[in-house]
Amino acid sequence: MGMLYVLFQAKVEAVFGPMGYTNPVFILMVYAPGIVGVFMVWRHYGLSGLRSYLRRFTLWRMSLSWWLVLLIGMPAVFYAGAAITGNLDDPFPFSPWYAVLPALLAMLFIGPIEELGWRGVALPLLQRRFSPLWAGLLLGLVVAFWHTPSFLLSGTKQSAWAFWPFFFGVVAISVILTPMFNAARGSLLVPFLFHAQMNNPVWPDAQPWDMWLFVAVAVVVAVVNRKALLDRGAAATAILTPGDEAVDSATTQSRSVVARHGLSSRP
Repeated sequence: MGMLYVLFQAKVEAVFGPMGYTNPVFILMVYAPGIVGVFMVWRHYGLSGLRSYLRRFTLWRMSLSWWLVLLIGMPAVFYAGAAITGNLDDPFPFSPWYAVLPALLAMLFIGPIEELGWRGVALPLLQRRFSPLWAGLLLGLVVAFWHTPSFLLSGTKQSAWAFWPFFFGVVAISVILTPMFNAARGSLLVPFLFHAQMNNPVWPDAQPWDMWLFVAVAVVVAVVNRKALLDRGAAATAILTPGDEAVDSATTQSRSVVARHGLSSRP
């Protein structure tokens, strides 16, 4: 869809308006991973399974150190990157101050929706076959390539950024988020907040150094958490909320009966 938008941007914008967070086609593009993830859960587990999947938003328990990384460490990276680029003294970009509120809503309800697919479905499935480190790297590469069309579309933030720092930064971010995700037992809340922090409009402009710093942080995280990142037993692989195995078991048994009788059915 992104490449189609690139090829026909003028025609699409003539109908739906300029590129940006309010453009419905752009929003649909951003929501696509989340939409696919939710559809897959519903298709395989039914409505009861979908409710269990969404209950992963209630999983929040992880060590204090991870919460410090999420709430303090991430902003610190942006401010450090801004100090390197010389943007640390830039004025607050919203005037009056409460003009930031709509931007914060976009931060919470546009970009993080991707995580319903990336960390909601893709990462648990990848961790069933690979160690968390390899699963995080593979998913990071997919997410980085998925963002590529944004660099070819005028009106996006990425169109003004350097490609390779962003690309490697996205892969690095996936490595950082993977052990955090596993520590929180497959929480959906944690990657939502992580993604929101990445998009927070309050942080100063730190491109491209923020992404290079995330690469450095990812190396430190990988070294410090190497045992957990290489241990498949430490991985969160459940699509449903832990403890809801009965839903998964019932769905599996139903599908087994359908298969034996040569029937087709939707849960």
